[in-house]
Amino acid sequence: MLKTERIYYSIGKKLILGDISADFQPGEFNMILGPNGSGKSTFLKIFSGELSNNDGTVFYGDKKIATIKKEELAKFRAVMSQQPELSFPLTVDEVVMMGRYPHFNFNPNRKDEAICDEVMERMNLQLFRNRNYLTLSGGEKQRVQFARVLAQIWEKPVNGYRYLFLDEPLASLDIKYQQEFLQIAREFAKTETVLVAVLHDINLAIQYADKLYLLKEGGLVAHGKPNDILTSELIKKVFDVDATIINNPLTNEPLVVYNNG
Repeated sequence: MLKTERIYYSIGKKLILGDISADFQPGEFNMILGPNGSGKSTFLKIFSGELSNNDGTVFYGDKKIATIKKEELAKFRAVMSQQPELSFPLTVDEVVMMGRYPHFNFNPNRKDEAICDEVMERMNLQLFRNRNYLTLSGGEKQRVQFARVLAQIWEKPVNGYRYLFLDEPLASLDIKYQQEFLQIAREFAKTETVLVAVLHDINLAIQYADKLYLLKEGGLVAHGKPNDILTSELIKKVFDVDATIINNPLTNEPLVVYNNG
């Protein structure tokens, strides 16, 4: 599991995160939601190890993240950041292979190549493999980047868990690929994986999430199963919008309907 204890983070005198304690269990799709400026991406950067000048502690299982070497962490923890960019021409299969860099010193072996082939097939990228990454559309680039992070932790660990962190992963994707993306991520979570994603669309989150974590102004306001925690009052408190929670007759899950006027 992944656990955070009393996370604080400030920039100058501005408090970005204040006293956030949470745990994320393997086998579940955990999603962090909140308005802009609530600290979602900063929180993810801290528990993923991309930021370290914070107060509080992050645990991967029973190990503090501070005790894990970065090169070792990269073998079982992958992060898909917002709008990752490359400024030099690489083919799609070269970008996907970047996910395997933590696993070899100089040249990939047959296993690395087989993993990349398998991931690209799962992401329906076979026809793109020889394309120049820079010529792809925004949505196509997003799918390639997802394939890259999946390739990084594709192998099931002998001990412990894999950790997959996604920061606003649906940008530039149309509806079809949003659904495919989240379905693949959910399937991945079921296999010895701790999965945490930052998302904006609350109804899309409800459709796929096992647990929601709602942040506002750097604090954790509520967390739990969507059916257990979502209310009109909570939506108003976190997002400052009026909404009605109804039952989705197709899924028997909550559905947030925003009140206009």
